[in-house]
Amino acid sequence: MLNRGPVYWNWNDAQLQTITHEEELDDGTKIDVQARISRTGGTQMFIGVYLMDGRVICEEVYECVPGQTTTRALVSGTQRARAIAIGSDAPLKIAKQA
Repeated sequence: MLNRGPVYWNWNDAQLQTITHEEELDDGTKIDVQARISRTGGTQMFIGVYLMDGRVICEEVYECVPGQTTTRALVSGTQRARAIAIGSDAPLKIAKQA
């Protein structure tokens, strides 16, 4: 079970439909990436990285991911989450639309 931090709880909105990618890495680190369309029509994203026991390593929120579908945001967010998990400072790279 993930022990969500305040970043997640401030972002969470049960009234908005969210798509999610969850993954457990080889070392037990868990990643959780969520994307949704905001009330104003923009794509938003949450990235969470957690230790094997569920404690927070990092949580990030992107209130606006311009020009991205929720599916594309999940791809970019998953790459960012994996980079965080291995200790890289790689910034978020927005997936280019075809």
